Amino acid sequence: MAITKVWIEDGCTACGLCSDICPDVFRLEDEATVIKGVNFSNFEDKIKEAAESCPVEVIKYE
Repeated sequence: MAITKVWIEDGCTACGLCSDICPDVFRLEDEATVIKGVNFSNFEDKIKEAAESCPVEVIKYE
């Protein structure tokens, strides 16, 4: 099933791992944010890797 939604819940520690793993989807500002307008299905493997690598487990997708 294709990923259609990605979000970051409260608790981001701004470690930068997600933006290092998948800079096409995640941007690090004061906290990590999801870039709007991205076709998430093009980056499914990297989104999953970023979510699994997140030390505070706040990256979610569906």
